[in-house]
Amino acid sequence: MGNEAHQYGDRRMKSVFERYLTLWVGLCIIGGIILGKIAPGLAKELDSMSIFVGEAPVVSIPIAIALFLMMYPIMVKIDFGSVIRAGRSGKPVLLTLFINWAIKPFTMYAIAMLFLGVLFRGFIGPEATDLVRMPFGLDLPVGAAHGAGVVVLSEGVKMLEIPLWRSYFAGCVLLGIAPCTAMVLVWGYLARGNDGLTLVMVAINSLTMLVLYGLLGGFLLGVGRLPVPWQALALSIGIYVALPLVLGYFSRKWIIATKGLLWFEEKFLHVLTPITIIALLATLVLLFSFKGDVIVANPLTILWIAIPLFIQTNLIFWFGYFLAKLLRLSYADAAPAAMIGASNHFEVAIATSTMIFGLSSGAALATVVGVLIEVPVMLMLVNICLRTRGWFEPKAGSA
Repeated sequence: MGNEAHQYGDRRMKSVFERYLTLWVGLCIIGGIILGKIAPGLAKELDSMSIFVGEAPVVSIPIAIALFLMMYPIMVKIDFGSVIRAGRSGKPVLLTLFINWAIKPFTMYAIAMLFLGVLFRGFIGPEATDLVRMPFGLDLPVGAAHGAGVVVLSEGVKMLEIPLWRSYFAGCVLLGIAPCTAMVLVWGYLARGNDGLTLVMVAINSLTMLVLYGLLGGFLLGVGRLPVPWQALALSIGIYVALPLVLGYFSRKWIIATKGLLWFEEKFLHVLTPITIIALLATLVLLFSFKGDVIVANPLTILWIAIPLFIQTNLIFWFGYFLAKLLRLSYADAAPAAMIGASNHFEVAIATSTMIFGLSSGAALATVVGVLIEVPVMLMLVNICLRTRGWFEPKAGSA
């Protein structure tokens, strides 16, 4: 018992980046706004270095590189060999899959539609519009309608003009259907959960995301009058999830086989982590340089987006936590099962929204708001878990 207390007594966020993530995002907002004033054409120039299909830009090469560098280190950390232990995990894994794919996407859709499309629509601007990329695979003439948008010509490039609130809504949806496979390892650790189970669930979510993220994303965006062709979602998942996942799996396997697990964890990952941080922060600065004018003109924009995300995170956490209690899971299993549903894989959401709608889109901005609130909200939930451990303890005198 003493060893257990020693093992779990001092669990803290070891990474300065993770601990102060909200601060870094805040600095990126300021830096992006300043960059947008000093060099207004820089981000647009980088975003325009794209691979075109017809007249539509499909993949911005510099942004794709930055996003790949953001995703690969996450995937290489995952031990997919742990999937074979899923059968022994039973109820916690099934609970996580049920919440992540059968509940969470639809509650995010409903909450985002209610707040952004109804309650906050007047604050965002009922007539405000956003220019997003033409969906890959579509070749529509200027003036043609597509879902809630209209094809327009902007600086010689075909774009889709959609209501601004719908652009924010799309970003929230893409964020809400991306189950966390990175930071949840931190949240489960801080909540004194079962680290082995968390690893199993991270691996399974990464694999299921290959199929379900695109299917659910396409379906919900279509219902929300922002239809995205399956080719666009498949390409996004292929570049930013499947490719890093495959390269991460094989490179991890090769490095461990040649250098050993200790070298991989203490040397390789130590070098790789700063690359992830730099890639993420650089992407955020570029994104905010596009949206600086919007934020300055309407500073409460971030608040309007943050409120539905905050409500969704809490709703999913409590739903998963109570279901875990009903299923009589141990606290060590219940905490990570609830956390992995509440937390979001914001890297995948940023990458997908950027590729589908463009770096300058409101959808991309909405996914970044998810990054902004991630740490304070999840730390609040970690604290709730720690304070309610007694809910899952056996009654005194019970066998």
